[in-house]
Amino acid sequence: MHQPDPSETADGQFLHGVEPLTSLPFGVSRYYAALARSEDPDTDPIAAQYIPRDGELVSLPYESADPIGDRRYLVSERLIHHYRDRALLLVSDRCATYCRHCFRRHFTGHGGGRLTAAQLETACAYLAATPAIREVLLSGGYPLMLSDQELQAVMNRLKSVDPDYIFRLCTRMPVVLPSRITEGLARVLGAFDGVWVVIHANHPRELTNEFRAGVKRLLGAGAPVVNQAVLLRGVNDNVDTLEALFRGLLGAGVKPYYLFQGDLATGTAHFRVDLGRGILLMRELRSRLSGLALPTYAVDLPGGGGKVPVEQSLLREEPAAYILRGVDGAEYSYPREGPPSKPGQPA
Repeated sequence: MHQPDPSETADGQFLHGVEPLTSLPFGVSRYYAALARSEDPDTDPIAAQYIPRDGELVSLPYESADPIGDRRYLVSERLIHHYRDRALLLVSDRCATYCRHCFRRHFTGHGGGRLTAAQLETACAYLAATPAIREVLLSGGYPLMLSDQELQAVMNRLKSVDPDYIFRLCTRMPVVLPSRITEGLARVLGAFDGVWVVIHANHPRELTNEFRAGVKRLLGAGAPVVNQAVLLRGVNDNVDTLEALFRGLLGAGVKPYYLFQGDLATGTAHFRVDLGRGILLMRELRSRLSGLALPTYAVDLPGGGGKVPVEQSLLREEPAAYILRGVDGAEYSYPREGPPSKPGQPA
């Protein structure tokens, strides 16, 4: 039976175009666009995540199209090996909705397309020669832009290198196009041992009945689901919004895993929240939520310094920056984005 490309499905038809204000493509699923109550990205938290704004024209000196250093750790055309025990495979450069806060702007939507057989073989050769790697993250773009059969073939080939690999399938599809989470896909994922689905929900309005149904299919097949949110100005930088998001996720069976500080990606300054404000928000959330509902507030340090928990890694504050300890023990600077405000106030 033919498995349609997600972009061919009725509610997944893209509202395509090339936005002249940014190098990041414009594309949104009709399903996700319908969640917006207004097309004004300055007032609607859903519209803000897919409608380009003039802020994308602003490029600050410390910003980069590759803010977390993917290219620094590229070991083959599609394989990134940053941390000792895990590697990230870029399966597709396409997305069902292009998030305007995307940090992988050097890769996403720039014509790379699907992972080729040759690229997969090169990646597998490196993996076979690097037994320290125990986890493989499938990302991009969205891995679920592949058909079930294509995804299954990639995962089978990886398991042939090491049958004990743990997979993390990183996707926003349950949020922006939940109809892609079919029973057939759930069966494919559930047939593999050690598959974790890592999703990306940023606002409680994204937790629809369709979202919950998709998550339920994954959980029913034996694939645990965790969420990585990004702290975004004008979207969720409010303690009530974050509380509702994390409670809603937990109620749907999704563990809030990370709340990420915005990466220093080119053209995303209008989304970033001051690190000090993020710390204040987390302090307030701890007084409201159980540990099960509370994610780790983390930041990917600039230039490939690695992912660290903000509060444990913060060494000191300077007039223009926060200084944090990286995973390598070195000190890294993350710029201030303005004075922190009270946890309940929007930026």
